[in-house]
Amino acid sequence: MFNFFKTLFSPIIAILDFITKYFKTIVFLTIMYFVILFSGSNNEISKFQEDYANLQKIELTGPIINSKAILEQIEKARTNVNIKGVLLEVNSPGGAVAPSIEIAYAIKRLKQVKPVVVYASGTIASGSYYASIWANKIIANPGSIVGSIGVIFQGANVEELMEKIGVKAQTIKVGKYKEVGTLTRTWSTYEKDELEKVINDTYDMFISDVATARNLKKSDSNKFADAHIFTARQAKEVKLIDEVGTMYSAKAELIKLSKVSNPIWKKEDKINKLIDKFMNEAVSQFSLRFMDSLKAY
Repeated sequence: MFNFFKTLFSPIIAILDFITKYFKTIVFLTIMYFVILFSGSNNEISKFQEDYANLQKIELTGPIINSKAILEQIEKARTNVNIKGVLLEVNSPGGAVAPSIEIAYAIKRLKQVKPVVVYASGTIASGSYYASIWANKIIANPGSIVGSIGVIFQGANVEELMEKIGVKAQTIKVGKYKEVGTLTRTWSTYEKDELEKVINDTYDMFISDVATARNLKKSDSNKFADAHIFTARQAKEVKLIDEVGTMYSAKAELIKLSKVSNPIWKKEDKINKLIDKFMNEAVSQFSLRFMDSLKAY
């Protein structure tokens, strides 16, 4: 009797055994099926966006250390004949001088062929403000921080720490100023003068470009520059921005300048955006921890 029922239900038992044995594989294949299915739909949506999008948003977030990724986005937007206008969303405390200038002049080239509106969603200061000056318009969120137009060079002096742990520096150099900015001792007067020469010239370039781009008088730099920090309303008073508003008003302004009757925004690459966000946060956390470790000494 047992053999009878075993034979009768053998097909079902075989199926159950198969499912039990290969459960993980089945789940994996099922997930992959839906991933492929939906990715196909997303690809169709992305293709539609790519073919018909006429406006694009580019984000400048976190410390400006390497400008390569955003420069590529700006150049693609500049050469894409379908894109009629670009919104640059900025939320950055600034960063290195050279990449900030690269972005600024890339925006200037972009502006020559299509309108650019900058929207400050949080912080637009120092290098990130420099990067934004050539836009057609700068609109800042009411709660944003604007300005900090200045230049800074910092270096730690770990001489006492080295003495405590028994480490001495050895240097062979050619050139009086080759050790400028060293961490191993206090800077001499002539070294400080050398650094100030570079800082002052960089600052002069900064305020000259801001004055030219924003139609300001360089002689009034003590009002709009000098590392002053402004609220959005205060920044408008000194003409560092054009308008206090929100993302909605920034998009509306770009649509107006672009003269598009049916605005379609280019779809953002979520994976790249996630990676960029992770990298920016990692850099920020590293910088904060590094500064804290220096303070501890």
